[in-house]
This record gives sequence, structure tokens and C-alpha cells, in this order.
Amino acid sequence: MQGSEEKEINVVDPTNEGKGGFRATMFIFALLTFESMGFVANMVSLVQYFLMVLHFDLQTAANTLTNFLGSAFLLSLLGGFLSDTYINRLTTCLIFGVLEVLALVIVTVQAYSHDLLPKADCPKDCVHGRIAFVFYTSLCLLAIGSGGVRGALPALGADQFNQKDPKEAKALATFFNCLLLSVVIGAAVGVTLIVWVAVNKAWYWGFFISALATAVGFIVFALGKPFYRLHVPGQSPLLRIIQVIVVAIKNRGLALPNTPSELYELSDKYYMDSIESKIARTYQLRFLDKASILPKDVEPQPWKVCSVTQVEEVKIITRMLPIFISTIIMNTCLAQLQTFSVEQGNTKIMDKSLGHLQFPAPSIPVIPLVFMAFLIPLYEFVFVPFARKITHHPSGITQLQRVGVGLVLSAVSMAVAGLVEMKRRHQATKHPDEPMSLFWLSFQYGIFGIADMFTLVGLLEFFYKEAPVGMRSLSTSFTWLSLSFGYYLSSIFVNVINKVTRKVSPSKKGWVEGLIPEDLNYNNLNLFYWFLAILSLLNFFHYLYWASWYKYKTEEPIVKLNDGGGGEREREESVPILHEERSGGAIKCHHSEEKEHAPIFHEEEERCEIDVKGRHSEENEVKN
Repeated sequence: MQGSEEKEINVVDPTNEGKGGFRATMFIFALLTFESMGFVANMVSLVQYFLMVLHFDLQTAANTLTNFLGSAFLLSLLGGFLSDTYINRLTTCLIFGVLEVLALVIVTVQAYSHDLLPKADCPKDCVHGRIAFVFYTSLCLLAIGSGGVRGALPALGADQFNQKDPKEAKALATFFNCLLLSVVIGAAVGVTLIVWVAVNKAWYWGFFISALATAVGFIVFALGKPFYRLHVPGQSPLLRIIQVIVVAIKNRGLALPNTPSELYELSDKYYMDSIESKIARTYQLRFLDKASILPKDVEPQPWKVCSVTQVEEVKIITRMLPIFISTIIMNTCLAQLQTFSVEQGNTKIMDKSLGHLQFPAPSIPVIPLVFMAFLIPLYEFVFVPFARKITHHPSGITQLQRVGVGLVLSAVSMAVAGLVEMKRRHQATKHPDEPMSLFWLSFQYGIFGIADMFTLVGLLEFFYKEAPVGMRSLSTSFTWLSLSFGYYLSSIFVNVINKVTRKVSPSKKGWVEGLIPEDLNYNNLNLFYWFLAILSLLNFFHYLYWASWYKYKTEEPIVKLNDGGGGEREREESVPILHEERSGGAIKCHHSEEKEHAPIFHEEEERCEIDVKGRHSEENEVKN
């Protein structure tokens, strides 16, 4: 059934022609490199700043950092929502970028001014009054600014590639790998140069360099405006979701028709003139299909009926939710590397020398970053082409397979962290005169770095490609939302486990509590790591179930039928096709037939070859 009333047609801006591609994304990569210098440097060093300068205890320092990072990633939803609905993604990034730079300037001023810092002899509860106001204001602005940028930037970069063009669609996977490589390069500079300056020279110099690098990044990013493809914001994605749910509830008493063609759908002309794609109907979550039933004698209007495509958009978001939830535990593990692992490196037993250079503990993440800087090009230019020949998937392996590998490695990382902590604590208590190299910590960082390489890029690409066009910023924000929940969950775990273990342990102390890093020698941080390793393993099996259940999005083609003179375009319903490739005398087609459960991690595309004459005869039968 075709819609008789179609409101807005979201047309691609004609001025975008000739723009986009890797020429445009170079400006985005530059921003990510410069911005990551300061952001990642602060992620790994702020806990030390809280301990040494603000005189927080270990638990408060760790929780303050994880709460800040959790808020920053949570606010990516704000940036994603605004860029999908009200302002384009470029403008969103620039507005929030100004807030991020302003926050870093305030942090620098506070670190420089003695009047805005606690007294050196203050024992505890030193952050209050004017000091607390400036401190928490800067953290709030930094969380809003950096979060908003992350909510819109990945989608803006991916917008530079047209998924309907086979060459550009293949380049999209390369873009996400290059995006991570840009972050890695910037982070490597940040955790070495900026952290070294902050720890060995002055904290305000470290913050100043972060602010300067971030400002330069946004200036370069703004200069790329003439090269960007910009998509016009459309209807609120949240409103579209709510409409489907409301109409489905209103129509709950109606019976679904026997044939999908009886459900309401907009005309092919709408989709030909729009950046939106028609999505094939699926048989999962069939209750929502009732939103596409158009009652008799009712005109198709919003809040009375929704198109099949709009219903499928809601189904896609719903199917994504379990995948998103399955990645939260991994990011809880990441929080430990930025808090407790840094404090492991700050204990006296750890030898921080690298030749004649003293290596700050927060700079340890540079080791996995260096590995990743080599592994990402190796993955892109060696593994992907090899895997592509076997799987015939444009990305080598599916996005869900890639995420699954990362989840397994995160569990391994936490198990290794527990073993390293056992060795460190034994060395500190039994052989305190025999220093242990700081680089023992590189094992847990290195394994987790590889895990992050698989999972982060896999999630970004998955959420972008699967999401409807009007929800892509909001959807890619799910990646950062997972990070946010992971950091918040870390704070909850630390507090709860300390309360529980304080009651049952012989020493009456929690597993992870204390005022200074040396208290790590007498608690049970290794047990906390192993707790997370076991939880991560159980979470992986939970992920396997939902990845198996997930049904990839299938877009229906818009077919122009020869009607003898420019009449209304009709739908072709005989053989649903996802892609067609002409090869010799045959058409290779990928059927989108419905299956209740897709094979684990695989897109449910069945390949076949149909003789051209036979195909044409089927089409003629349908028309007749």
C-alpha cells in the first residue's frame, strides 16, 4: 500500500556534489589527532592530579575520574540528538568544541593559581568553596564539550562516503580504521609528551598544551568546511520511535494482514528523491508491525499509521540494545586501566626508569598505543584483503565478529592484570629491595589495547551502517554510551565491593581502598581484577546469544518499471533483492528472505545466480 500523503522529502543538499571522500576526512583525522592528545592524556593522568594536588583518597580519586568520563561519554547522546534533529553535524562539533577548549583553559588557570588549589598540608576534604566551584565547573564543561563532539563527529566522517556507491561503501570500513589510527597517534603523543610535562614540570603546563592542541585541532577542522558533505537534519529520531510505539499500542486489537504488501509504505518516488532508504520488513518483534496497519476510511497521517520502513527503524534500534548492553562490562574493565593500574605504577616497588629517563606511570599506555599504530594498518591492508577472499564481506569479517573478538581479549586482559598484581604485591611485601620494572604493566595494557582496536571500530561501524539515515549520530553515540555506563558501573563496583569485603575480610579492609598508592600492597586488587575477568567471560556468552539473534538490516531496491510513459513508479514484490551484480550472462543476487534466527555473526545473504531471460520472464508475469 502506497502513501497518498507524504510530507517532507529530505533531499541531499545539491551543493554537496563533488565533496566528501578521504579528502574531506583528512580534516576530521587532524581534529581527532590533536584533540586526543589532551583528552587521552587527561584520562590517564587526572587520577594522579586528584591524589597529589587535590589530596583525594584513592577511592575518591578513582571514582571522580570514572564519573567524569562516564558523564562525558553519556553526553555524546546530546550531541548525537542535536545533530540528527536541529543543527548539522559540523555545526554541532564546532559549538561543543568551543566549550571543550574553554574548559581546558579553566583547568589550566586553576592548576596555575595557588589561590584556586588546596594548601599543601591539607590532609583531606580539601576541595570546597571557591576551589570546588571552579573545579567542578571545569569538569562539567569539559564533559559537555568533549561528549557533544564525540556524538556528532564519527557520523560526520562516515557521511563523506556514499554507501550506495560500491567503492565508497568499501572505503567506509577503512575510514573507521583510520579514525581509530588518528586517535591512537594523538593519544601516543599525549601520554608521553603531555603527561611527562605535567608530572615532571608543572601540571598547568600539561593542561595548557592540551588546550592549545585541542584549539589547533578545531581550527583545522573548521577549515575543512568547503569539502564536507553535510546532511540536512530531519525529524526527531525520538519522535519517530515514539510514534511507532504509540500507533502499535493503539492498533493492538487489529490482526496483521496475510501479505506484507497490505501494510502501509511510502511510494518509491519518495525514497528516490530522499536520502532515506526503504527497509525490507522483518518478522522479528512483529507486535510493532501493527503500527503499519492503515484502518479503513482513515487517511494516512502521523500518529495514525507508520510506514513499514519507520517500523523497521524502531526494530533496528531495539535489536541493537542487547548488543550495546553486552559491551558495557568491557568498558568497566577499561576504567581500571586508567585508575588502579596507574596507581600500581606509582608504588615504590616499580622501577620507572627507561635508560636515563624516568618514565611516568600514566605514560604506560603508550606501549599498547605503539602496538596499535602498527597493528591497525596491518589489519587494514593485510588481514582485511585476506579475510575478504574467504568471507566475501567488504570488511573482511562482520562487525559483530569483530566486537566478539574484543570482548574475549578484554577478559584475558583482566586475568593477566590479576596475575601481574600478585607478582607486584609479592615483590613489594617480600622483596622490597628488589625493584620490579614498570613495564610489567604493559601486558594488561597491550592485550586490552588490541581488544579496543577490535571492539571500538566494530561498534562504530555497526551502529552507523545499521542505523536509519536520520538516526546515525544518535546510533553511533551508543558506542560512547557504552563507555559511559562502563565507567559508572566501575564506580558502583568499587563502592559495593569495598563495603561487602570490608565486612567479610579478616583485615576488615575492602579489596580496593586506601589513602595513598602504597596501600595497594596490603589490599586485594588482584581479586577485583579476577572478578572482572570472570564477569567478562560470562558477559561474552551473553553477547553470543544476542549476536546470534540479531538480524542485519536489508534495504529494498527502488525499481523503475517500464510503464510506457512516465506513469507512477510501482513496487516490485516478486523477488526481494539486496544487491545485484551483473557478471557474464547472469545476475548474482542476494535474497533477503526472512529467517527467524540468523546464523551467528553472519549477515543472512544467500547467493544465487538467475538466468537473465528467466528473471525477465518472472518480472513480466508479475506485471501481468
